[in-house]
Amino acid sequence: MEIITFGKKEEGKEYIIRPAAYCVIFNKQKDKIAIIQTSDGNYFLPGGGIEKNETHKECLVREALEEMGMDIEINSFIGSARRYFYSTNEYKYYLSEGYFYICKIVKQIGEPTEEGHFLKWLEPIQAIEGLFHEHQSWAIQEALRKG
Repeated sequence: MEIITFGKKEEGKEYIIRPAAYCVIFNKQKDKIAIIQTSDGNYFLPGGGIEKNETHKECLVREALEEMGMDIEINSFIGSARRYFYSTNEYKYYLSEGYFYICKIVKQIGEPTEEGHFLKWLEPIQAIEGLFHEHQSWAIQEALRKG
């Protein structure tokens, strides 16, 4: 099966492969999606890099706690997609291997612990148009398509 890939691989550049897991979380009315806005104004899906020996579920649960202070439940796998990009924060080239899941908020546990990360609820079209990574926008479109 061909993996959907976004971005353009620049010749002669060394890319760091970065596996990551992300949540697509709808509110109760299913008309808004949870988005993390970073202090630089960029929008991302909740989630992030998978740490050594971490499962996708462990990554999603840890990231939800760090970024939103919430306990979540992982419902279904949406799919995976990759994106080539250059990190202007870290000055490195990455190939993000994203694994996307529909998740549900179980409860608020406490305050987020990750500095400069703010939870926003956006309409799906705003989220799709505003996300920093194209493969995250793709995941929302897939989640909406799968119903």
